[in-house]
Amino acid sequence: MHNLRISANVAAKLAEKHQVRRREVEQSFENKWGVVLEDSREDHQTDPATVWFIAPTNAGRPLKVVFIFIDGTVHLKTAYEPNPAEIALYERFGSHN
Repeated sequence: MHNLRISANVAAKLAEKHQVRRREVEQSFENKWGVVLEDSREDHQTDPATVWFIAPTNAGRPLKVVFIFIDGTVHLKTAYEPNPAEIALYERFGSHN
């Protein structure tokens, strides 16, 4: 994914805290079947808006992928295994049923 940007700080956090690799994030983008949702929580407001989705890697590991989109480039904020509440929220508002 040539338009995916991951800062050094985010890459370190993904590896150390969440054990997520860049290729897993790319696979989640490739396997996404729902829509992206905007993070409307007040303390997470950004310009442009922070958006997210949940999708599996090729190994079936679900990831919540959080990013901002600027001029055709995806700037990753984080990616991690979602908790049950996040999964339920995405199933309700983000998935195509």
